[in-house]
Amino acid sequence: MSYRVRLNVFEGPFDLLVYLIEHAQMSIYDIRISEITDQYVQYITQMQEADINVSTEFMVLAAELLEIKSKMLLPRSAPEADAEGTFEDPRTELVAKLREYKLFKELSGMLEERWEAASARLEKPQEDLARFTGEPDEYLNLDMDQFRSAFEAFLQRKKNLEEIRAHHIRTEKQRITTELRMREIRDFFRGREERSADFRDLVPRRDDRYDISVTFSSMLEMVREHRLEAEQKKLFGNITVTATDQIFED
Repeated sequence: MSYRVRLNVFEGPFDLLVYLIEHAQMSIYDIRISEITDQYVQYITQMQEADINVSTEFMVLAAELLEIKSKMLLPRSAPEADAEGTFEDPRTELVAKLREYKLFKELSGMLEERWEAASARLEKPQEDLARFTGEPDEYLNLDMDQFRSAFEAFLQRKKNLEEIRAHHIRTEKQRITTELRMREIRDFFRGREERSADFRDLVPRRDDRYDISVTFSSMLEMVREHRLEAEQKKLFGNITVTATDQIFED
C-alpha cells in the first residue's frame, strides 16, 4: 500500500521534479531531459536505500521520464514529421503537467497566506441589530410613544458606548509612571516649610483609582529609600507623610 512521501520540502513527485529543474536553472519549456531524468532516478534510488517506502506516484513519474528520455535518444525519421515538417516534442505533455502543477502550487500558497492573515485577525462578536433594522418606512407607522421609546433606546445605547470608550480607552502615554510621581512628590515638599502632609494631598486626582495606586506605590518606594516616613495611627485611617532630609538627594 503506497502513501504520500514527504522528504525535506518534497511533498510529491512533481514537487521533486520542479525542484530539480529550478535547481539546475532550466526552463520548463526546454528541459534537459537526460540530465533531469538521471537526477530524479538517483534521488529515488537514495530513497529506497534509506528504506523509505517510495509511493507509486514517484515510480510512475520516473517511468514517464525514462520513456521520454528514450524517445529523445531515438533518431527521428521523416514519416514522423507533421504536415509542416516539424517533429512532436516528447516533452510537451510533461511541460503541460508541470505548468499546471506550478499554477496550483502558487494558488495553494496564496490561499495559505490569506488563511494565516485571517487567523491573526480578531472579529467583533455579532450583535443582534434586529431592533434597529427593518423596512425604511417601518417607523412611520409608529405612534408618538413608540417612536419616542425607540429614539430613547438609541440615545441610551449611544451614551453607553461613549461611557465605555471614556472608561477603557487610555493609552500608556496617558498613564503616569512611578518615577514621574516620585519627582512630583519631591517638588511638592520642595516649596513647603512644613515637612508633613496628608497622603491625600499628594494625589492630584482623588477620583482616579489608578492615580491613587501610582501615588501610593511611589510613596512606598520613597519610604524604602528613606526619603519619606509614613504613619497611620489606626486601621483605614489617614496616612501622614513626612519628608526626611534625604528627599532632595539624587
